[in-house]
Amino acid sequence: MAFTIGLASLVPEHSWICSRKHQKKDLYRRRMSTTCSIVKNENQICRSLRGLRDLAQTGQYKAWLLDQFGVLHDGQRPYRGAIATLEQLAQTGIKMVIISNSSRRALTTLEKMRKLGFDPSLFDGAITSGELTHQYLLRRNDPWFAALGRRCIHMTWSERGAISLEGLGLQIVEDLESADFILAHGTEAIGLESGNGAKKMELEKLEQILENAVAKGIPMIVANPDHVTVEARALRVMPGTLGTKYEQLGGQVRWMGKPDQSCPRGLCDTFWLGDRVETLLVEASC
Repeated sequence: MAFTIGLASLVPEHSWICSRKHQKKDLYRRRMSTTCSIVKNENQICRSLRGLRDLAQTGQYKAWLLDQFGVLHDGQRPYRGAIATLEQLAQTGIKMVIISNSSRRALTTLEKMRKLGFDPSLFDGAITSGELTHQYLLRRNDPWFAALGRRCIHMTWSERGAISLEGLGLQIVEDLESADFILAHGTEAIGLESGNGAKKMELEKLEQILENAVAKGIPMIVANPDHVTVEARALRVMPGTLGTKYEQLGGQVRWMGKPDQSCPRGLCDTFWLGDRVETLLVEASC
């Protein structure tokens, strides 16, 4: 059985673990609270915990899947107690994997964790929406991806660092007439046709590109389905905002990452730790 819990930090004083069966039913009409309702005639399991140590000591879960932004760190520094908590969890033999809606690839994510002070050896690996996007574009064994052309408009980052498409055999274009699809890694810039860097572009102008792309039937890949993310004390607009805009306009969008079907699911005996219920409950099925 897989369980999920949404936390603002790794060291709660009191938490509730609830089975997913009932929570998924009303996922979009209530938010996770400090208690959970028990519905008659449903297989609902709720139990109170004082912290993650209690859960770790049960040995019930073979793997722990951990979100990073808003859970382990704020994008610039670790949350208080996060590193020490992971080190203590590792001593119990728990296997921990980062699972994140980050546009970056897995190795880049682990390197970022190292720079933030986390020992990469604490993790058995990382799964990111950016890595999934890269692999789907590279392998093209999915019919939807196999049908894509090679020319794309690349919405990427500027201040946060542009994302490389090296090794994918793609040609970056800047006009819709030449584009086969739109690839959204970021919300700050457009990739240059030369393949060298990107030029800054306001969110409103990126949305104008989407408005013009709908009539041409150009599909869009969203490499990070989040709408916002935490960065220090500010919130940053993420590609999910552009994806939702395109869908509202009538465009075709392929979402990568949590909780889309491209994200690993069907994992039993797994504990998922994140900061938002909507990206957890849909995943943790068994």
